[in-house]
Amino acid sequence: MTRGGRDKDREAAPERRCLVTGEVQPKAGLVRFVAGPDGTVVPDLAEKLPGRGFWVTADRAALQKAAEKGLFSRGAKAHVRAEPDLVDGIEAALARRVVELISLSRKAGDAVAGFEKVKGWLADGKAKVLFQASDGSDRGKGKLWTPTGGRWFGCLTASELGLAFGRDHVIHSALAPGGLTDKVIRDASRLNGLRGHIGSSAAGKDSRADER
Repeated sequence: MTRGGRDKDREAAPERRCLVTGEVQPKAGLVRFVAGPDGTVVPDLAEKLPGRGFWVTADRAALQKAAEKGLFSRGAKAHVRAEPDLVDGIEAALARRVVELISLSRKAGDAVAGFEKVKGWLADGKAKVLFQASDGSDRGKGKLWTPTGGRWFGCLTASELGLAFGRDHVIHSALAPGGLTDKVIRDASRLNGLRGHIGSSAAGKDSRADER
């Protein structure tokens, strides 16, 4: 807590207002947009593009509503138009970003793939994030568990996870704390909203005690 009684973690998380819902929430759960020079809406997933930014919750329905109801123009305070494939394009771009970030984490030694390696990291408390392919066997995925105090994601397919590890497909992978992991969590959480997966829920067991 700070001297003023506010939580430091809360202060450290910048917040923005969603154009669609009107709710103020941590910007990690929203997508930033800017108006392009040609008057089109441009998603700024890296949050680095110049210009007035406006934000929408990372949810397919919210993004579609913003595009269909002309809400982006209100955020830009100018007439802008959204391309018909805007939402699908955001989903594809987020998937690429998550795959690329996991790949970089792997090269840094902060990510592993394969049931036994992932299980070992979970058992040793080395993992902060568990990824399991959305199209993998539920029976196999149920044998692993969400890291204590960590996250589970099921927003990537086996082929997409495979790309991150230079393989045809991967069902299970884990990331260690630090490095690029916080960025992976941010973008995977956004991708969950586009693909309808609940990133805070475990695909398998909740703790090692259940595995014994």
